[in-house]
Amino acid sequence: MDYQNVLIAGRWRDPKDPAGHFRAVNPANKQVLPQVYPVCGPDDVHEAIAAGKQAAIELRKAPRERFARFLDLFADKIEAHTDELVEIANLETGLPKEPRLRNGELPRTTDQMRKAARAARELSWCHATIDTSANIRSMMGPLDGPVSVFGPNNFPFAFNSIAGGDFVAAIAAGNPAIAKANTGHPGTTLAFARLAFEAVTETGLPPATVQMIYRTPAELGLQLVSHPEIGASAFTGSKSAGLRLKAAADQAGKPVYLEMSSVNPIFILPGALEERSDDIAAELFGSCALGAGQFCTNPGLMVLQKGERTERFIGTLAEAFAGNRPGVLLSPKAPDGILEAVEILKAAGAALVVGGQIVEDDGYRFANTLMRVDGKTFIGHPEALQTEAFGTASLIVVADDIGQMKEVASVLEGNLTGCVYSHTQGQDDREYAILEPELRPKVGRLLNDKAPTGVAVVPSMNHGGPYPATGHPGFTAVGLPASMLRFAALYCYDNVRPPRLPVELQDKNPTGSMWRLVDGKWTQKNL
Repeated sequence: MDYQNVLIAGRWRDPKDPAGHFRAVNPANKQVLPQVYPVCGPDDVHEAIAAGKQAAIELRKAPRERFARFLDLFADKIEAHTDELVEIANLETGLPKEPRLRNGELPRTTDQMRKAARAARELSWCHATIDTSANIRSMMGPLDGPVSVFGPNNFPFAFNSIAGGDFVAAIAAGNPAIAKANTGHPGTTLAFARLAFEAVTETGLPPATVQMIYRTPAELGLQLVSHPEIGASAFTGSKSAGLRLKAAADQAGKPVYLEMSSVNPIFILPGALEERSDDIAAELFGSCALGAGQFCTNPGLMVLQKGERTERFIGTLAEAFAGNRPGVLLSPKAPDGILEAVEILKAAGAALVVGGQIVEDDGYRFANTLMRVDGKTFIGHPEALQTEAFGTASLIVVADDIGQMKEVASVLEGNLTGCVYSHTQGQDDREYAILEPELRPKVGRLLNDKAPTGVAVVPSMNHGGPYPATGHPGFTAVGLPASMLRFAALYCYDNVRPPRLPVELQDKNPTGSMWRLVDGKWTQKNL
């Protein structure tokens, strides 16, 4: 069979032992695309790990500037191939060429590459710490093996396994990467891999600094994240798949960073409804429907106090859900996945307001779906009623009062985001003070009066949160240089002779601008 090539150990080649094959499907028209991709077998995966391990050893000697040059050059190459990348991604995902792919996601992708390059070049990210009296010095440095990256289907550029945030963070921290292409956009990932390998060659990095394989059998994916020579893994996708990977990696003592599930609760206080109910409804529908609801930060849960204004708000929101055509979903399995989630919610006590069914269409679609449940029922069945429906689907919880809203917050699972809408002139400040302490520990990013679907690529961003939003509450997948720390180890040097120290820990500041913690004070000065 005429498979598309894999990139392993610095060579583009046929798969050695494919365990099957697959084709991508255009979800906008259900047409199967012609290219054939291998389901990679153990020989390919194990060779990639071995080559990545050798590259990790070689990269320990590489100057940090080389990683920065690679990322800058890769970004330049992506921009030079914008038309090709946008065309392929549009065919494979159905996402609009403009503004989503060309004007939104692709600039975000190159921007985060260049920010990672600046962090790698400037070196403050490594948290160099020097205690002169004890003659002990420490810093964050690269791992002892490659980082495997499992990209999601909903961001073919910005979270791509060989161009997205996890990939660039791993590279900027000094690690080789093994990209596992998402089945939803293998051709897009292949195009990125070709550009990445060109940049590797031109910057003189070891050939196995970047490698790329496709889908694997499930058991082989577990072997990948738990292999003795893997450094760490990053995964964005479903909770069920993420937990299997986590169990395998944890058992082997290997770090794995997961972004899995989040309903992103929205609490709307009475004063906000009194002041701007229609505006909030319009904003939240736009957030719910963005990308057909296939965003990690999609508002899947809204909590309000019962009353006439709440009923009017639900009516306005229902009109928006019912009156707009549902967007194209990313995969053939997506409509069935949403239907399954809706049935779980209904079985737990939720009632349909609008939607709730698969839409027969040229593309894969599910009716925009709004459901409701009372606060007492939600508090009694919190696990089932927090089932994520990955589409334009939200559950409204109607609570009796602020006390019950607080109870709802108390039974929430961990989420990427949580938001409170309140009166702009402080009418809801008392209620906010009651609610916020309960909500704050349940979310990675707390918002006020703002839909959560915008994830800014800035250093202060936290795109993470408590379980099951992620596997670890202390790390972020977006925001440089913080995201790089997932793929680093703490190096400590005790009484090591000065010439033997890494340049980051020698008396002279290696860049002149690098921040180091010297005897308890941050400084850019030489010792």
